Amino acid sequence: MISVLRLLRKPRQIAGLIAITAILASCQATTPGTGARISGQTVQVAMLLPMTSAQGGDAVIARSLENAARMAAADLSGVTIEITVYDTAGQAARAAAVAREAVAAGADVILGPLRSDAAAAVGVAVANSDIAVLSFSNNTEIAGGNVFVLGHTFQNSAARVISFAASQGRSRIVVAHGQNLAGEVARDAVLNAARSVNASIVSVVPYEFSQGGVIDAVPRIVSAVRDGGANAVMLTADSAGALPFLAQLLPENGLDTATVQMMGLTRWDTPPQTLELSGLQGGWFALPDPQASAGFDTRYAAAYGGPSHILGGLGYDAIRAVGETVITTGRLTPQNLSASAGFQGANGVFRLRGDGTNERAMAIAQVIDNQVAVIDPAPRRLAGFGF
Repeated sequence: MISVLRLLRKPRQIAGLIAITAILASCQATTPGTGARISGQTVQVAMLLPMTSAQGGDAVIARSLENAARMAAADLSGVTIEITVYDTAGQAARAAAVAREAVAAGADVILGPLRSDAAAAVGVAVANSDIAVLSFSNNTEIAGGNVFVLGHTFQNSAARVISFAASQGRSRIVVAHGQNLAGEVARDAVLNAARSVNASIVSVVPYEFSQGGVIDAVPRIVSAVRDGGANAVMLTADSAGALPFLAQLLPENGLDTATVQMMGLTRWDTPPQTLELSGLQGGWFALPDPQASAGFDTRYAAAYGGPSHILGGLGYDAIRAVGETVITTGRLTPQNLSASAGFQGANGVFRLRGDGTNERAMAIAQVIDNQVAVIDPAPRRLAGFGF
């Protein structure tokens, strides 16, 4: 059976926060923080991490995030970053409590928590303080107000891949997605991206999130391509889900991947064995700037004696956003953080948007002979300005 995809959104947990909002509101932190100019260019950073979480792997992620943040702080000149780590234990209520504690202790900004339910709780807890929360989540549902999400989103990948496809004349697209929350979020990201570049989504083919559901969907996808005159197929699944099945079964059922461009919304190079799937040969997907990522990985390993977790770079990005904003404006309000044209992050240039989401410079990769080949490099700057 197909393994369950990691959900991008957790509506039950987030909905549950509504029940405790009144309680949190009664004890929201109101200590003056980032509304005033940062005193002496020294920034008090509260980093909320699941150091003692019971969930497997959280401690490793937390350590990588902290290490990367401290590496970024050492890189900055013209500002002093003082980082204090608060343990959330992987719990939303605990995260809210330590966030209030951090504000009372004089924090200018909060980095973290890791997951969306905890980040939403923290946003409520400190809403009256004008202190920004730079969470490590990729759940755009919680973004807005004083809460930002730093994680890599479907929106970024969809915008990059669809824009590139349209520029190459691959603008008649069939979208295949799972009938679950992650699949629907992915579908919506693709539809929005297509509208922005006038690409045509000729058909959307949902499938039940099961092995049988994928098998049943294959002939429908092939028919949608033929009937709609499509010249590209967007697969939203990842290698832990339906991607391997679709990559094998679509060519076997008559889809000519030599003439119909295969495209992906997820990283096809993770794990590397995914690149060996015959149906993905010649396919396109987006990935963070490989040059920037390699540089970060090398420096991290030299500093800490081993590789960073794949999410570790978000800790570096958070500190770069904070430091560069203070150097430029002397303030750390959510408005100041989202006014930049771009920060230099661990995986390339990025910026924070006024709606709490992020925009990242990404490269287009193609699978050639079971290897990743970058065919359109990540831009060194983002178009336009932050807002």
